[in-house]
Amino acid sequence: MSTDVLLPPVSGERRILRRPQVEQKVGLRRSHIYQLMREKKFPQSVPLGLRAVGWYSDEIDVWIVSRRKSCEDVAHNPGDLHG
Repeated sequence: MSTDVLLPPVSGERRILRRPQVEQKVGLRRSHIYQLMREKKFPQSVPLGLRAVGWYSDEIDVWIVSRRKSCEDVAHNPGDLHG
């Protein structure tokens, strides 16, 4: 098991992304994003107004990197899927 820490690229700016931007960035649709949020497997949204939410860009970047790392681990250790 590797002890390397994967960090997202540093952009120097923490931005708030709206849902269409998040969908495009992660490649998932709204319903799946909200399902993962309910399961605590996706960054939680932050309220921006009465009917508007957003996500912090750095949290989305970290999620993408962790997802990529998880996929790489499974590809290198396919037997680990079954416990």
